[in-house]
Amino acid sequence: MISPSSPNLIVIGGGAAGIFCAVNAARQRPGLHVTVLEKTGKLLSKVKVSGGGRCNVTHACFDIAEMARRYPRGGHFVRKAFYRWFTTDTIDWFRERGVELKTEEDGRMFPVTNSSQTIIDCLMKEVNRYGVEIRLHAEVKGVDVGAGFRVELADGRFLDADYVCVACGGYPKSGMFDWIRRLGHSIEEPVPSLFTFNMKGDPITRLMGVSAPEVQVKIAGSRLVEKGPLLVTHWGFSGPVILRLSAWGSRELAAGGYRFGIQVNWIPAYSEQQARERLQELRQETGGRQVGSGNPFGLAQRLWDYWLTQADIAGDVRWADLPAKALHRLVSLLCAGTFTIEGKTTFKEEFVTAGGVKLSEVEAATGESRKVPGLFFAGEILDVDGITGGFNFQHAWTSGWIAADTIAARGREK
Repeated sequence: MISPSSPNLIVIGGGAAGIFCAVNAARQRPGLHVTVLEKTGKLLSKVKVSGGGRCNVTHACFDIAEMARRYPRGGHFVRKAFYRWFTTDTIDWFRERGVELKTEEDGRMFPVTNSSQTIIDCLMKEVNRYGVEIRLHAEVKGVDVGAGFRVELADGRFLDADYVCVACGGYPKSGMFDWIRRLGHSIEEPVPSLFTFNMKGDPITRLMGVSAPEVQVKIAGSRLVEKGPLLVTHWGFSGPVILRLSAWGSRELAAGGYRFGIQVNWIPAYSEQQARERLQELRQETGGRQVGSGNPFGLAQRLWDYWLTQADIAGDVRWADLPAKALHRLVSLLCAGTFTIEGKTTFKEEFVTAGGVKLSEVEAATGESRKVPGLFFAGEILDVDGITGGFNFQHAWTSGWIAADTIAARGREK
């Protein structure tokens, strides 16, 4: 089936992990024929839309243990993998190919061009340089194991290979997990991760576009709590704090049908007691000033006006005339406002899933299946997912490179 003089690698999936595996395997093992099978008509679709079209390549975290704690699932697995390929390796790899990355205040790293096309062009240049074959609209229906691998495509064709790297991801609607199970692997059932919270009909959605730089959000009845920026949308809440909560709570929230309550502290630097004391100080220090123009917490003015309205406080009331009961009501809303979530919103091309190939069946240091020699896994197909901020892409680069390096080493061993 396979010509020993012309080894073949088939990579299933043309996303970040798949393309990174393909180009690095081709570069490190001259003579290896690498084919990427992508079921859609485009490559690197998530790279294109990541970070609002800027591509959040990785995160400026340079401690492996600390980095691994950013993965709700797979932290122990990625910790082992990061000893082989880490953030610094990703930064250096792109820099060596003329792509400089910059770090923003929150640690996210982007190309200095602020364009995801820079990353795509870099990767595609490597594809062309090393002769990686790309086949679009090539959906895989099955993989058989014999002397090598035989990959069956949806159009009835078959391709032979010495090695197969499965790097497709996302929520499976085409039965891809069926043929992975037939290879003997177990699947942790996938559920959405990194989604926003829907609050249909809640009056706060009229503030769509308003953001708060730092809030604390707690999911009622759980230990799930996060701090970070929040964005009000026309359907509910989004922003990093919401996306992180959705990642950590993906399975729990799915089990509840995405119906739950949250409590929001819009001024997390203050406890309720401290906020109450601060407003009491305002009554004494600037008693003649109108409440509507005296926002002491740095909230967006529209947000401050909204909470005054919710507390039944007229904006033209002077601080000195503000009743104690109204002040307490305002503090309660600011520090412990409650909302009911009914559903989620995900963005098909950008967001990720929790679930995938069971990690105990894959060797973290090589990316190889513990059940089928020569079969590798990389990226989102594994039961690994990180919070928002570049962590999922770092896992893609790491797992893609490790699989490539292992396959290349097999050639050197021969």
